[in-house]
Amino acid sequence: MYDLIIVGGGPAGMTAAIYAARYKLNVILISESLGGAIVNSHKVENWPGIKSISGMELMQNFEEHVKNFNVEILEQNVVDIKKDKKEFTVLTSKNKNIHGRSIILASGTQKRKSGIKNEDKFFRKGISYCYTCDAPMYKDKTVAVIGGGNSACIAALLLTKYCPKVYMIPRSKLRGDNHNIGLVRKNKKIEIIEDKLIDEINGKNSVEEIILSDGRKLKIQGLFVEIGSVPSTALAKELKVKLDEKEYVIVDDQMKTNIDGVFAAGDITNGKLKQIITAAAQGAIAANSVFNYLRN
Repeated sequence: MYDLIIVGGGPAGMTAAIYAARYKLNVILISESLGGAIVNSHKVENWPGIKSISGMELMQNFEEHVKNFNVEILEQNVVDIKKDKKEFTVLTSKNKNIHGRSIILASGTQKRKSGIKNEDKFFRKGISYCYTCDAPMYKDKTVAVIGGGNSACIAALLLTKYCPKVYMIPRSKLRGDNHNIGLVRKNKKIEIIEDKLIDEINGKNSVEEIILSDGRKLKIQGLFVEIGSVPSTALAKELKVKLDEKEYVIVDDQMKTNIDGVFAAGDITNGKLKQIITAAAQGAIAANSVFNYLRN
Protein backbone atom coordinates (compact mmCIF):
# COMPACT_ATOMS: atom_id res chain seq x y z
CA MET A 1 0.00 0.00 0.00
CA TYR A 2 1.60 3.25 -1.18
CA ASP A 3 0.90 6.63 0.35
CA LEU A 4 0.88 8.15 -3.12
CA ILE A 5 0.63 6.93 -6.69
CA ILE A 6 1.73 9.45 -9.33
CA VAL A 7 0.45 8.81 -12.85
CA GLY A 8 2.65 10.59 -15.37
CA GLY A 9 6.39 11.17 -15.70
CA GLY A 10 6.67 14.69 -17.08
CA PRO A 11 7.79 17.83 -15.21
CA ALA A 12 4.70 17.82 -12.96
CA GLY A 13 4.87 14.13 -12.07
CA MET A 14 8.61 14.07 -11.42
CA THR A 15 8.53 17.24 -9.34
CA ALA A 16 5.67 15.78 -7.30
CA ALA A 17 7.77 12.65 -6.77
CA ILE A 18 10.74 14.69 -5.52
CA TYR A 19 8.61 16.63 -3.06
CA ALA A 20 6.72 13.53 -1.89
CA ALA A 21 10.01 11.76 -1.22
CA ARG A 22 11.21 14.76 0.79
CA TYR A 23 8.00 14.49 2.85
CA LYS A 24 8.98 10.85 3.50
CA LEU A 25 5.90 9.52 1.73
CA ASN A 26 5.95 6.01 0.30
CA VAL A 27 5.53 6.99 -3.35
CA ILE A 28 5.56 5.27 -6.73
CA LEU A 29 5.67 7.03 -10.10
CA ILE A 30 4.05 5.21 -13.02
CA SER A 31 4.64 6.34 -16.59
CA GLU A 32 5.03 4.57 -19.90
CA SER A 33 8.00 6.84 -20.62
CA LEU A 34 9.67 9.52 -18.54
CA GLY A 35 10.00 13.13 -19.59
CA GLY A 36 6.63 13.98 -21.06
CA ALA A 37 6.05 16.05 -24.20
CA ILE A 38 8.93 18.40 -23.44
CA VAL A 39 11.52 15.75 -24.42
CA ASN A 40 10.59 16.57 -28.04
CA SER A 41 11.54 20.22 -27.63
CA HIS A 42 14.66 21.11 -29.57
CA LYS A 43 15.61 23.97 -27.26
CA VAL A 44 14.35 25.27 -23.90
CA GLU A 45 15.37 28.84 -23.13
CA ASN A 46 12.96 29.80 -20.34
CA TRP A 47 13.95 27.43 -17.54
CA PRO A 48 15.43 29.73 -14.85
CA GLY A 49 19.12 29.27 -14.22
CA ILE A 50 19.86 27.55 -17.53
CA LYS A 51 20.19 29.80 -20.56
CA SER A 52 19.62 27.07 -23.12
CA ILE A 53 19.11 23.30 -22.92
CA SER A 54 17.34 20.64 -24.95
CA GLY A 55 14.09 19.28 -23.58
CA MET A 56 15.56 15.79 -23.49
CA GLU A 57 18.57 16.87 -21.42
CA LEU A 58 16.44 18.90 -19.01
CA MET A 59 14.14 15.94 -18.37
CA GLN A 60 17.13 13.66 -17.89
CA ASN A 61 18.20 16.04 -15.11
CA PHE A 62 14.71 15.73 -13.60
CA GLU A 63 14.89 11.95 -13.78
CA GLU A 64 18.31 11.84 -12.15
CA HIS A 65 16.98 14.03 -9.32
CA VAL A 66 13.98 11.71 -8.79
CA LYS A 67 16.19 8.63 -8.70
CA ASN A 68 18.50 10.36 -6.22
CA PHE A 69 15.61 10.11 -3.73
CA ASN A 70 15.19 6.38 -4.51
CA VAL A 71 11.64 6.91 -5.74
CA GLU A 72 10.19 3.71 -7.17
CA ILE A 73 9.51 4.14 -10.90
CA LEU A 74 7.34 1.75 -12.90
CA GLU A 75 7.62 2.28 -16.67
CA GLN A 76 4.24 0.95 -17.70
CA ASN A 77 1.06 2.46 -19.07
CA VAL A 78 -1.86 2.92 -16.66
CA VAL A 79 -5.07 1.54 -18.15
CA ASP A 80 -7.52 1.89 -15.25
CA ILE A 81 -7.96 3.40 -11.78
CA LYS A 82 -10.64 2.32 -9.31
CA LYS A 83 -11.57 3.84 -5.97
CA ASP A 84 -12.90 1.73 -3.08
CA LYS A 85 -13.77 3.85 -0.05
CA LYS A 86 -10.45 5.63 0.71
CA GLU A 87 -8.16 3.40 -1.30
CA PHE A 88 -7.22 3.34 -4.97
CA THR A 89 -6.22 0.49 -7.25
CA VAL A 90 -4.23 1.27 -10.37
CA LEU A 91 -4.10 -1.32 -13.15
CA THR A 92 -1.18 -1.20 -15.60
CA SER A 93 -0.89 -2.48 -19.15
CA LYS A 94 1.05 -5.48 -17.84
CA ASN A 95 -1.78 -6.46 -15.46
CA LYS A 96 -0.01 -5.18 -12.39
CA ASN A 97 -2.24 -3.89 -9.58
CA ILE A 98 -0.87 -1.00 -7.51
CA HIS A 99 -2.67 0.08 -4.35
CA GLY A 100 -2.46 3.53 -2.79
CA ARG A 101 -4.11 6.05 -0.47
CA SER A 102 -3.91 9.00 -2.86
CA ILE A 103 -3.44 9.79 -6.53
CA ILE A 104 -1.80 12.61 -8.48
CA LEU A 105 -2.87 12.69 -12.11
CA ALA A 106 -0.05 14.22 -14.17
CA SER A 107 -0.52 12.48 -17.50
CA GLY A 108 -0.22 15.67 -19.57
CA THR A 109 -1.53 16.05 -23.09
CA GLN A 110 -1.47 14.41 -26.51
CA LYS A 111 -0.79 16.10 -29.85
CA ARG A 112 -3.94 17.40 -31.51
CA LYS A 113 -4.71 16.03 -34.97
CA SER A 114 -5.63 18.41 -37.79
CA GLY A 115 -8.63 16.50 -39.09
CA ILE A 116 -7.53 17.10 -42.69
CA LYS A 117 -8.60 14.56 -45.30
CA ASN A 118 -6.11 11.65 -45.57
CA GLU A 119 -4.26 12.63 -42.38
CA ASP A 120 -4.45 9.13 -40.89
CA LYS A 121 -3.62 7.53 -44.23
CA PHE A 122 -0.24 9.26 -44.37
CA PHE A 123 0.73 9.03 -40.70
CA ARG A 124 4.43 8.08 -40.63
CA LYS A 125 4.37 8.35 -44.43
CA GLY A 126 5.15 12.04 -44.56
CA ILE A 127 3.00 13.28 -41.70
CA SER A 128 4.74 13.87 -38.36
CA TYR A 129 3.74 15.17 -34.94
CA CYS A 130 7.33 15.41 -33.67
CA TYR A 131 9.65 17.79 -35.49
CA THR A 132 12.64 17.10 -33.24
CA CYS A 133 12.30 13.37 -33.86
CA ASP A 134 11.75 13.45 -37.60
CA ALA A 135 13.30 16.64 -39.00
CA PRO A 136 16.60 14.97 -40.06
CA MET A 137 14.66 12.50 -42.23
CA TYR A 138 13.54 15.37 -44.47
CA LYS A 139 16.97 16.67 -45.40
CA ASP A 140 16.92 18.48 -48.76
CA LYS A 141 13.14 18.08 -49.05
CA THR A 142 10.29 20.59 -49.12
CA VAL A 143 8.02 20.46 -46.08
CA ALA A 144 5.12 22.34 -44.49
CA VAL A 145 4.18 23.12 -40.91
CA ILE A 146 0.54 23.47 -39.83
CA GLY A 147 0.10 25.91 -36.95
CA GLY A 148 0.93 29.43 -35.89
CA GLY A 149 1.89 29.21 -32.23
CA ASN A 150 5.30 29.01 -30.60
CA SER A 151 5.72 25.28 -31.18
CA ALA A 152 4.94 25.73 -34.89
CA CYS A 153 7.41 28.64 -35.15
CA ILE A 154 10.16 26.63 -33.47
CA ALA A 155 9.38 23.62 -35.69
CA ALA A 156 9.66 25.74 -38.84
CA LEU A 157 12.95 27.26 -37.70
CA LEU A 158 14.46 23.88 -36.88
CA LEU A 159 13.33 22.42 -40.21
CA THR A 160 15.22 25.16 -42.10
CA LYS A 161 18.44 23.57 -40.85
CA TYR A 162 17.62 20.55 -43.03
CA CYS A 163 15.16 21.73 -45.67
CA PRO A 164 15.63 24.30 -48.46
CA LYS A 165 11.94 25.30 -48.33
CA VAL A 166 9.47 25.34 -45.44
CA TYR A 167 5.87 26.45 -45.84
CA MET A 168 4.27 27.65 -42.61
CA ILE A 169 0.48 27.51 -42.68
CA PRO A 170 -1.23 28.92 -39.58
CA ARG A 171 -4.97 28.40 -39.55
CA SER A 172 -5.37 32.18 -39.23
CA LYS A 173 -2.38 34.34 -38.22
CA LEU A 174 0.94 33.74 -36.48
CA ARG A 175 0.26 33.97 -32.76
CA GLY A 176 3.51 32.94 -31.11
CA ASP A 177 5.54 35.38 -29.05
CA ASN A 178 7.18 38.32 -30.81
CA HIS A 179 10.66 36.82 -30.59
CA ASN A 180 9.74 33.61 -32.42
CA ILE A 181 7.53 35.37 -34.96
CA GLY A 182 10.38 37.78 -35.73
CA LEU A 183 12.80 34.91 -36.34
CA VAL A 184 10.31 33.17 -38.63
CA ARG A 185 9.59 36.28 -40.71
CA LYS A 186 13.32 36.97 -41.16
CA ASN A 187 14.12 33.46 -42.35
CA LYS A 188 14.20 33.40 -46.16
CA LYS A 189 13.62 29.64 -46.30
CA ILE A 190 10.19 30.03 -44.69
CA GLU A 191 7.13 31.07 -46.68
CA ILE A 192 4.18 32.01 -44.47
CA ILE A 193 0.72 31.40 -45.91
CA GLU A 194 -1.80 33.08 -43.61
CA ASP A 195 -5.60 32.88 -43.63
CA LYS A 196 -5.61 29.65 -45.63
CA LEU A 197 -6.57 26.13 -44.60
CA ILE A 198 -5.39 22.80 -45.95
CA ASP A 199 -8.32 20.94 -47.50
CA GLU A 200 -6.59 17.75 -48.51
CA ILE A 201 -3.34 15.79 -48.38
CA ASN A 202 -2.48 13.72 -51.44
CA GLY A 203 0.13 11.25 -52.60
CA LYS A 204 0.61 7.71 -53.84
CA ASN A 205 2.60 5.94 -51.13
CA SER A 206 3.56 9.01 -49.11
CA VAL A 207 2.77 12.74 -48.91
CA GLU A 208 3.33 14.46 -52.26
CA GLU A 209 1.10 17.54 -52.18
CA ILE A 210 -1.40 19.52 -50.17
CA ILE A 211 -4.38 21.43 -51.53
CA LEU A 212 -5.21 24.76 -49.89
CA SER A 213 -8.67 26.22 -49.41
CA ASP A 214 -8.11 28.63 -52.31
CA GLY A 215 -7.30 25.72 -54.65
CA ARG A 216 -3.55 26.27 -54.61
CA LYS A 217 -1.49 23.06 -54.69
CA LEU A 218 1.87 22.82 -52.92
CA LYS A 219 4.36 20.06 -53.73
CA ILE A 220 5.83 18.81 -50.45
CA GLN A 221 7.33 15.62 -49.04
CA GLY A 222 6.61 16.20 -45.37
CA LEU A 223 3.88 17.75 -43.25
CA PHE A 224 4.43 18.61 -39.57
CA VAL A 225 1.32 19.12 -37.44
CA GLU A 226 1.83 21.65 -34.60
CA ILE A 227 -1.65 22.85 -33.61
CA GLY A 228 -1.62 22.28 -29.89
CA SER A 229 -2.61 19.41 -27.67
CA VAL A 230 -5.58 17.78 -25.97
CA PRO A 231 -5.53 16.64 -22.31
CA SER A 232 -5.10 12.94 -21.50
CA THR A 233 -8.11 12.69 -19.23
CA ALA A 234 -9.47 9.19 -19.87
CA LEU A 235 -8.41 8.05 -16.38
CA ALA A 236 -9.86 11.18 -14.81
CA LYS A 237 -13.20 10.39 -16.44
CA GLU A 238 -13.11 6.88 -14.98
CA LEU A 239 -12.75 8.41 -11.51
CA LYS A 240 -15.64 10.87 -12.17
CA VAL A 241 -13.26 13.81 -11.85
CA LYS A 242 -14.85 17.06 -13.02
CA LEU A 243 -13.54 18.50 -16.28
CA ASP A 244 -14.01 21.92 -17.87
CA GLU A 245 -15.54 22.53 -21.30
CA LYS A 246 -12.20 21.73 -22.97
CA GLU A 247 -11.86 18.52 -20.91
CA TYR A 248 -9.05 19.75 -18.69
CA VAL A 249 -9.16 18.61 -15.04
CA ILE A 250 -10.63 21.25 -12.75
CA VAL A 251 -8.43 21.86 -9.70
CA ASP A 252 -8.38 24.44 -6.91
CA ASP A 253 -5.28 26.34 -5.77
CA GLN A 254 -4.16 23.24 -3.85
CA MET A 255 -4.42 21.01 -6.94
CA LYS A 256 -7.40 19.18 -5.42
CA THR A 257 -10.07 17.72 -7.68
CA ASN A 258 -13.70 17.09 -6.70
CA ILE A 259 -12.80 13.50 -5.73
CA ASP A 260 -11.39 13.00 -2.25
CA GLY A 261 -7.77 11.81 -2.44
CA VAL A 262 -7.35 12.68 -6.13
CA PHE A 263 -5.09 15.57 -7.10
CA ALA A 264 -3.85 16.73 -10.50
CA ALA A 265 -0.91 18.74 -11.79
CA GLY A 266 0.62 19.97 -15.02
CA ASP A 267 -0.80 20.35 -18.50
CA ILE A 268 -3.74 18.06 -17.72
CA THR A 269 -5.25 20.74 -15.44
CA ASN A 270 -7.27 23.85 -16.28
CA GLY A 271 -4.32 26.11 -15.40
CA LYS A 272 -3.95 28.99 -17.84
CA LEU A 273 -0.23 28.80 -18.61
CA LYS A 274 1.11 25.50 -20.00
CA GLN A 275 4.84 25.71 -19.29
CA ILE A 276 7.49 23.50 -17.68
CA ILE A 277 7.85 25.89 -14.76
CA THR A 278 4.10 25.99 -14.02
CA ALA A 279 3.81 22.21 -14.35
CA ALA A 280 6.67 21.75 -11.89
CA ALA A 281 5.11 24.27 -9.49
CA GLN A 282 1.78 22.45 -9.62
CA GLY A 283 3.54 19.15 -8.97
CA ALA A 284 5.15 20.61 -5.84
CA ILE A 285 1.81 22.00 -4.62
CA ALA A 286 0.06 18.71 -5.29
CA ALA A 287 2.64 16.75 -3.28
CA ASN A 288 2.27 19.18 -0.39
CA SER A 289 -1.50 18.82 -0.55
CA VAL A 290 -1.20 15.03 -0.50
CA PHE A 291 1.05 15.24 2.56
CA ASN A 292 -1.53 17.37 4.38
CA TYR A 293 -4.39 15.14 3.20
CA LEU A 294 -2.74 11.99 4.55
CA ARG A 295 -1.67 13.67 7.79
CA ASN A 296 -5.20 14.83 8.49
